[in-house]
Amino acid sequence: MLKAFYSDLAIIRERDPAARGLLEILLCYPGFQALILHRISHKLWNMGLPLFPRILSQLNRSLTGIEIHPGAQIGKGVFIDHGMGVVIGETTEIGNHCLLYQGVTLGGTGKSHGKRHPTLSENVVVGAGAKVLGAIKVGANTRIGAGSVVVRDVEANSTVVGVPGRIIHQSGVRINPLAHSALPDAEATVIRNLMERIDYLETQVRFLNNCLKEMRQGNIPKKIVPGEAQNLKDREIIEFLGDDLNDI
Repeated sequence: MLKAFYSDLAIIRERDPAARGLLEILLCYPGFQALILHRISHKLWNMGLPLFPRILSQLNRSLTGIEIHPGAQIGKGVFIDHGMGVVIGETTEIGNHCLLYQGVTLGGTGKSHGKRHPTLSENVVVGAGAKVLGAIKVGANTRIGAGSVVVRDVEANSTVVGVPGRIIHQSGVRINPLAHSALPDAEATVIRNLMERIDYLETQVRFLNNCLKEMRQGNIPKKIVPGEAQNLKDREIIEFLGDDLNDI
C-alpha cells in the first residue's frame, strides 16, 4: 500500500506542472485523496467486511466528487486529474500509470454479478467526459479522446475518438499522455472525403448534361474542366470543419 502511495505521488509530480510540492498534493488534489481512501476501502472489502467499505466509498464521494466502488482494482501510479464526476465501477481493473480526467465513467452493463466493468491496461489515458462501458479490455498505451464512448475492446497503442468510439491505430509510436490537441478529427476527415466525392459526381452530372445539350444542337460535346469545389464553401460545412480546410 505504501508503494502505491509513493507511486501515486510520483506520477502527479511527473505529469502535472501545477504540482509545486508534497503538501500541496496532499491537501489540494482530490484525485490523490480519492485513491488513498479507495485503497483503504479496497483492503477492507477484500477482508470481507460487508458494509463499512461502502460507507467509506460514499464518504470518499462526498469529499472529493469521485465515486470509486471499493471492489475496483487500481494499480500503482494512477493519476485522476481534477477528478470531479469520475465514476469507477465494482469490477473495474485499472493498470499501472493510467491517467483519468474529470467526468470519466468506467461503467458496467447488464445485471450479472460477474465481470461487467472495463479493464484498462498500463499507460491508458482517458480524456475528459469519456465513457468506457462494459466488460471490455483497453490495451496498453491507448488514448481515449474527450467525450468518446467506448463499448468494444481496444487494441494496444491505439487512439479512440467519437461516439461510438472509433479506433485509429498508432502502433509503435510513443504517445505523450498530455498531448490531447494531437487527437485526430476523424469526423471532419470523413465528411471532407464525402464532400469531395459529391463534388466529383456533380461534375460528372454537369458534364453529361452539357453533352446532351450539345448533341441536341448537332455540336460536338466540349470537354468540361472541373471547377473549384462549391460544396465545401457552404456556410454550415465551413462552420463544422473550420476555415482552413486544407489542414484536414
